[in-house]
Amino acid sequence: MQKIKSLMTRQGLKSPQENVHDLSPVENFRIPSKEELRELREQPTDPQAQQEIINSIEEVYFSNDSFDIVKYELEKLPPVLSLQEMEEYRDKLKQQQAAVSKKVADLILEKQPAYVKELERVTSLQTGLQLAAVICTNGRRHLNIAKEGFTQASLGLLANQRKRQLLIGLLKSLRTIKTLQRTDVRLSEMLEEEDYPGAIQLCLECQKAASTFKHYSCISELNSKLQDTLEQIEELLDVALSKICKNFDINHYTKVQQAYRLLGKTQTAMDQLHMHFTQAIHNTVFQVVLGYVELCAGNSDTKFQKLQYKDLCTHITSDSYIPCLADLCKALWEVMLSYYRTMKWHEKHDRDEGTVSSSVSDGNNVIGAEETNFDRSYVQKKLEHGLSRIWQDVQLKVKTYLLGTDMSNFKYDDFIFVLDIISRLMQVGEEFCGSKSEVLQESIRKQSVNYFKNYHRTRLEELRMFLENETWELCPVKSSFSILQLHEFKFMEQSRSPSVSPSKQPASAISTTITLFEQYCTEGNPFEIQVNSKDDETEDVLASNGYESDEQEKSAYQEYDSDSDVPEELKRDYVDEQTGDVPVKSVSRETLRSRKRSDYNLNKVNAPILTNTTLNVIRLVGKYMQMMNILKPIAFDVIHFMSQLFDYYLYAVYTFFGRNDTFESTGLGLSSSRLRTTLNRIQESLIDLEVSNDTTGTLTAAEERKEKVPSPHLSHLVVLTSGNTLYGLAERVVATESLVFLAEQFEFLQSHLDAVMPAAKKPFLQQFYSQTVSTASELRKPIYWIVAAKAIDYEQMLLLMANVKWDVKEIMSQHNIYVDALLKEFEQFNRRLNEVSKRVRIPLPVSNILWEHCIRLANRTIVEGYANVKKCSNEGRALMQLDFQQFLMKLEKLTDIRPIPDKEFVETYIKAYYLTENDMERWIKEHREYSTKQLTNLVNVCLGSHINKKARQKLLAAIDDIDRPKR
Repeated sequence: MQKIKSLMTRQGLKSPQENVHDLSPVENFRIPSKEELRELREQPTDPQAQQEIINSIEEVYFSNDSFDIVKYELEKLPPVLSLQEMEEYRDKLKQQQAAVSKKVADLILEKQPAYVKELERVTSLQTGLQLAAVICTNGRRHLNIAKEGFTQASLGLLANQRKRQLLIGLLKSLRTIKTLQRTDVRLSEMLEEEDYPGAIQLCLECQKAASTFKHYSCISELNSKLQDTLEQIEELLDVALSKICKNFDINHYTKVQQAYRLLGKTQTAMDQLHMHFTQAIHNTVFQVVLGYVELCAGNSDTKFQKLQYKDLCTHITSDSYIPCLADLCKALWEVMLSYYRTMKWHEKHDRDEGTVSSSVSDGNNVIGAEETNFDRSYVQKKLEHGLSRIWQDVQLKVKTYLLGTDMSNFKYDDFIFVLDIISRLMQVGEEFCGSKSEVLQESIRKQSVNYFKNYHRTRLEELRMFLENETWELCPVKSSFSILQLHEFKFMEQSRSPSVSPSKQPASAISTTITLFEQYCTEGNPFEIQVNSKDDETEDVLASNGYESDEQEKSAYQEYDSDSDVPEELKRDYVDEQTGDVPVKSVSRETLRSRKRSDYNLNKVNAPILTNTTLNVIRLVGKYMQMMNILKPIAFDVIHFMSQLFDYYLYAVYTFFGRNDTFESTGLGLSSSRLRTTLNRIQESLIDLEVSNDTTGTLTAAEERKEKVPSPHLSHLVVLTSGNTLYGLAERVVATESLVFLAEQFEFLQSHLDAVMPAAKKPFLQQFYSQTVSTASELRKPIYWIVAAKAIDYEQMLLLMANVKWDVKEIMSQHNIYVDALLKEFEQFNRRLNEVSKRVRIPLPVSNILWEHCIRLANRTIVEGYANVKKCSNEGRALMQLDFQQFLMKLEKLTDIRPIPDKEFVETYIKAYYLTENDMERWIKEHREYSTKQLTNLVNVCLGSHINKKARQKLLAAIDDIDRPKR
């Protein structure tokens, strides 16, 4: 250390002389002189050389501070001293000392700033210690003064004050203990008030206080009693939680949740809640069904209580089935609504709690917030998972009930009501948890298929009975009649889309998106049985007598003919002819007939023509669609059965009024190939043609014919052979036009049917409409053709034409008598048509077809008469043209059909007489509409006038070539 200080003096801190007395005796034996110091400074400064000198120093010099250098060097001297060696050795030591001194000086210079800084800290510390010593001295002096200033009396006062404070604390503790002893009474009161959070809070505070005073012996017993009370509160809480399942009360549930949160058992509460909901579903359905079973049993026998729910459901009677199902669904709705409201409570609670927690960001609440978030997440997942579990339980319970009874013999309205309830229940499931309710759909599908097959079979038999007893009288309905006015189609007004249940619901609720849970959240029940008696009273589609009002009568005329010059007296005089009470004035009738000769009986122009049977079929269609809308899985079966109703009706109308092999074989194309194909298909697939009284047929044959219906027979009350009634024209019009009306209703329903038809089965529906429904109007031709063929005596006209002499030599100015006879036939036909129109309105298309058929037959009869002529001159051909022009002129006054049908058919045949050989050959090949007989006669008549025998043979060969493909 002293060496270091001596070296530091070189840097100006202290001179070496000032610190001489600080050196140890060993170190101060010799101080380098100025010359030596100069020599040191003059020593070479090569660091490597210096390091080698330092390395040559013996290790013993670096051992410790107590080492005696002088003694060591003296002991090393040899016995014989040599001055030169001594000087050399001395110089060596000097060099080593100089190297060490320089090395030390360099190190000191390098560490000088740190040394100065540390020296300053030491100086500061020394000053602080001096100040502390002064403070301690002053403190001790003051303590001595205080010790001398206090007396024994003062200390006594302080001791008494301390005892007083202790006694006050003891009194407070005794009062707390007294309060704890009385806690039981308050806890009981709070539990009776169902203030569970307050009771738990009080109990926990008491436990905390009891742990504070546990050193008192009286408190240990109270502690165990409080624990028992807490467990009792938990049991009561569980009971209170179970009450939520059937009747959710917000205040009640809020208290229960707060109580569980105070206990720190939020997750446990949620587990218990789901268990209670499951138990509530089981108990609810069992009690409802048990109540009905015992009520129907009529005795107090308790054997039913021991049955399983599945067995209990089989004891439900048909009369109590629907009320029990409704009550069952109402009770299950209450359970699901409670669960829905429970979820809503938690959603609202979580939002409110999240808002509060986001506004409070205290670091001390971080752990509590994390725990709350975990509980909240657990509750949310548990509630979401519970939705599907609860709905599955509900489905299974209802499925068991549905399959417990055979519903095949239920009334239609009852079965529809069951489907309606189940449809509403499936809607609840859709809103509850998004479920498609496969369990319910499958169970109700089984019942529906079983029911509907029996129901449809019965309806087809009823339809056959209706058709066989139908007299084809007009069913009077209002001009504003629409199938939507029928009860069976009310669901189409209430349900804009087929996916919505046809339940009785307010029309205003259809256009909104409000769910059942929102609609009935606070009050009401979607499964309340509502008897729609008002609708039963308001259905009024039948017209009592003529028009419903004068205004409607007036509007009917305006719609029929918009001409503004119709006389007012004509409108006033014209009354309904249906009842025949007031006959139509002849002037009015004639005027109307002149204005529109092809339409008859213009009263009630817009009133549809239909029969009671038609109305019955339409109602059946409505019932089928109700079932189809509610139960879409069997939509194809229902639509298939609906098509059978239409098929059977169409086949019956054709069988009764249109089947006539004689006229079918005329080759006039009255029945289109599509219509014939349709009728053949219906006959093969639906009509049982092997009806016999033989009951010994095999079971297999019976099974094959099970789905078919016997062909209907026309009622014996319907007479189709009287010429006065135009061979049952009124009945034919009613039957045919009612079929057309039925087809129109099917067309109206097509979009609705297409919406519910499964995609894979849509081709069936399209084929049904394109090949069957659209062919209904085509039945008009064959049916009215029969009337037209019998209404006019064409045979008489042929006889009259046969008596005419056609080989006259001069041109005649007077037509033949057969023309007048034929026109009289047409006038008589017109009168009879008017008579028929008094019974039934004859629509314009019908009158047009009738006139067209009659004219067409007349024209073909004229050609046939001309073809029977054996000899004919050019003047005879002119007479034929005169007769035909006279017929056309008079005919055009009777009918407004333009152009006259088959007019060219007659004129072309007459003019063909004048053709040359080559032109006639070409004409024969082009006009295949004429028969072989007619063509042959034409050639034969022309023989001798402008055709020779050779040409005759050529033309007959051409006719034979045309006729050969036909054979």
